[in-house]
Amino acid sequence: MVIYILFVVLLFLMMILASSIKIMAEYQRIVIFRLGRLQGIKGPGLVFIIPIIDSIIKLDLRTRVIDVPKQRVITEDNVTVDVDAVVYFRVVDPQKAIVEVQRYEMATGLQAQTTLRDVLGRQNLDELLSNREELNKSLQTIIDSATDPWGVKVSAVTIRDVSIPDSMLRALAKQAEAEREKRSRVIIAEGEFQASKRMTDAAKLYEATPMAMRLRELQTLSEISREGNVIVVPGSSMGDMVGIAKAVAKDKK
Repeated sequence: MVIYILFVVLLFLMMILASSIKIMAEYQRIVIFRLGRLQGIKGPGLVFIIPIIDSIIKLDLRTRVIDVPKQRVITEDNVTVDVDAVVYFRVVDPQKAIVEVQRYEMATGLQAQTTLRDVLGRQNLDELLSNREELNKSLQTIIDSATDPWGVKVSAVTIRDVSIPDSMLRALAKQAEAEREKRSRVIIAEGEFQASKRMTDAAKLYEATPMAMRLRELQTLSEISREGNVIVVPGSSMGDMVGIAKAVAKDKK
């Protein structure tokens, strides 16, 4: 009977000892409350607590990811888009993360949703599509500032997807097509302007040098004769010669 009692007592002591020893990994910390009063942060390594009297909460200090669900945002130019994002954060002050806020991970996620709608709602569609990097930095700064009193550090925010309605996609396609047409016409007009400018310069040169004009006439006649097998009559003016060349070519047909 005595041996049985000693065995029970020994087993009870071993259970008490086992429950009083905690081993924390390098990335883990525990917040200890003794009879409801905060005692401090312990870890990593071997940590001793008083069973029954002490209560503990474990925290993981590694970077974690929150997948922010799609948020419907109305941009500054009244376009409705669906945007989702990813938030990377970690706990840097375990005491604040437990004492200052209830369920810090959920609070960080909700703060990210609110900030996402608020910041993107102040942008127009073009800025939302083209300034992703700047918007990511702005979101990260604002969310990190809001979560700092909770002992949470937001290291990065990434806008993952922007869903645009089909009607708006068609409008954007038409806009892009119109922009390409505009650039094409500008290029053609610029080419015609340059050509007319060169022709004006050439006309002034020919006017100043009649011999050059004559040589150009002969070159033109030579090209016409090669193409249409026409007879060139020398000694005539440019207009006469061209007229004769066309008439001969017409007769041959």
